[in-house]
Amino acid sequence: MKIFKSKRSTNAHPARNRKIFGIWMIGVTLLILGGFVLRFSFVATVGEVDSNNLAKQRQKQYQTDTVLQAKRGAILDKTGNVIAEDSNTYTIFAILDKQSKDSNNKPDYVVDKAKTAKILSRYLAMSEAKILARLTPGKNMYQVEFGTPGTKLSLAIKKQIDAEKLPGIHFRETPSRLYPNGVFASHVIGLAQAQGKSTSLTGVMGLEKQFNTVLAGTNGYRRSQTDAYGYKLPNAKTNLKTPVNGGTVYTTLDSGLQAYLETLMTDVQNKYEPKGMTAVLMSAKTGQILAATQRPTFDASTGEGLGDMWRDSLVEDNYEPGSVMKIVTLAAAIQSGKYHPNDYYQSGSIKLDGGTVNDWRTGGWGSIPLSKAFPLSSNVGMVKIEQAMGAGIWKQYLDKFRFGQKTGITLPGETSGHISFERPLDQAITSFGQGIEVNVMQMLQAISAVSNGGKMLKPQIVSKVISQNGKTKVYKPEVVGQPISKETAAQVIDAMRHVVNDEDGTGVAYKMPGVDLAVKTGTGQIASPQGGYLTGDSNYTFSVAGVAPASDPQYVLYLAMKQPQKMTEPAESILASIFKPMMQRALDTTANGAVTDDTNTATIPTVTNAALTTAQDSLKQDNFDVATVGTGNKVVQQLPTSGTKALHGSRVLLLTNGAMTMPDLTGWSKSDVLKFVQLTGKKFKLVGDGFVTQQSIAAGTLLGDTSGTIKFKQQ
Repeated sequence: MKIFKSKRSTNAHPARNRKIFGIWMIGVTLLILGGFVLRFSFVATVGEVDSNNLAKQRQKQYQTDTVLQAKRGAILDKTGNVIAEDSNTYTIFAILDKQSKDSNNKPDYVVDKAKTAKILSRYLAMSEAKILARLTPGKNMYQVEFGTPGTKLSLAIKKQIDAEKLPGIHFRETPSRLYPNGVFASHVIGLAQAQGKSTSLTGVMGLEKQFNTVLAGTNGYRRSQTDAYGYKLPNAKTNLKTPVNGGTVYTTLDSGLQAYLETLMTDVQNKYEPKGMTAVLMSAKTGQILAATQRPTFDASTGEGLGDMWRDSLVEDNYEPGSVMKIVTLAAAIQSGKYHPNDYYQSGSIKLDGGTVNDWRTGGWGSIPLSKAFPLSSNVGMVKIEQAMGAGIWKQYLDKFRFGQKTGITLPGETSGHISFERPLDQAITSFGQGIEVNVMQMLQAISAVSNGGKMLKPQIVSKVISQNGKTKVYKPEVVGQPISKETAAQVIDAMRHVVNDEDGTGVAYKMPGVDLAVKTGTGQIASPQGGYLTGDSNYTFSVAGVAPASDPQYVLYLAMKQPQKMTEPAESILASIFKPMMQRALDTTANGAVTDDTNTATIPTVTNAALTTAQDSLKQDNFDVATVGTGNKVVQQLPTSGTKALHGSRVLLLTNGAMTMPDLTGWSKSDVLKFVQLTGKKFKLVGDGFVTQQSIAAGTLLGDTSGTIKFKQQ
């Protein structure tokens, strides 16, 4: 009976249980509903959700912002010729979605695929069949691109394709940088590239990086209210912020001298394969760098070679300068009154605390006067001169010549170098350029004290900068010290004359008929990763520094070559094949008055969209040479662009609205050919340097999707 009674009590009052559960459910529902009401009331009153203002969020939702891209400023040579300027490239794509309509409710998709493929094959480096295959993809493909041939198209190509009025064909614009000269002080000028998802260009090397803030400009925007479909609302206001274009950087480079130096360096690089080379031509009286380059280098217009070397060797690499340092040692000894040229010493070798110093010539030259130490480049003689000064005085002059300090040249990443000066052996070997690490600009700065009458000049690569707001900052020659007197400088110059003129001088290979030349050669050892120095005939940094004319210095030319792999000739002969023609060209330029004569330049007028005959007449009146690309009667693009300063007689390229045909390139410079390549968007293999001698595509031939070869030769 108890068990029966227990079961009955457990199941009793089911109606009451349902009532309790119902009350509980109603209570929970009311609580949830109350929460919603309170939350809704809060949102309605305050207008915020999770700290986000709803009104502002709604405004954003139906607001369209269009970025107005600022134009990146140009980098120019000393006379205004373009070295780097802003440009745009275009990527073509096709819409295949048959539901797509334009603003006029007309089809905005590829209607006739065969016709579209046929027309596009005239402008893209792609066959008609391959284009048609792209336009006929698998299912669920509503938009297609055309691979590499459809990217980096020029504005001229875009305009010509647009003129065909092909439904469904569109372009995506990408900011780019035009470097019309190819290999041209590439590490000095640097590169500007898009970073990440940004469409703006950022300087990542050289002057592009150093002056990125000046060159970049400030983007603007166009802001308008739109409906949910993106159409502008009636009577809606449009807010406009005009972009501010970037400023302009004028370098001290001379385009003619720079191009010639590049040609000479390339010849040596190809023949002797050094692991590294640097070359700088500097104005002796201003410190302005007129030409500067290095190897390895890269073609800034194509990026070829960039993967091999990102460092600017002129400022970012330290090296032991070797015997060129003896210029500074001799200058310090003369200035301090510790130079005794008529004292004799035993050449060959000298023992010091910590080691032995040897002359480059085994056994030396016997007992010789100190006056012969410099032209013979005797290490032992330099040690004797350093000992006569004493370590204290010698270190004072190293400081006066600002070794161990950055020059402050307007290039990023400059190193300060290093001086080992703890032991007597360390102190002694710095006298002939070992145990001291420098960069190229530090050596040029020190040599300028000799070439400029004792006043040391800061190396200068920029002449002026025009900022975004139009303000101009002029970089004037800057004297950074006077470590020696005018009289001392003259004596050092005279000693450098003996290096090249004496029969036993180390610089006889650099002798130039009719040129009053002062020279010092150098052979610097290269530190081994295992300690000590590398051995072998080619494991050195060979260098030469020259001043001309010695009687009234105008130019300093400093070359250095590291470890030539095919050393089939003496190092002096190899370097002389650059030094002599380069110095002669510089001296000839001065004689012709072409370096600073602004009367030889003119500003290129705007002729884009003008009739071809009108454009040709306008340019010829300003003494420009005109080259026409295409068979049309209207100009659709020009290079160089309007407003650019250029030398009289320089070539201006005009692209017309007709069929694109191959011009006769015979005699064109490589710079002009690179402009032609940029203008047409076609691919060519460029062989050699100098001026065009051969072209594989005959003049007048329609430029299709075939690539050609253009050969150059130095005149």
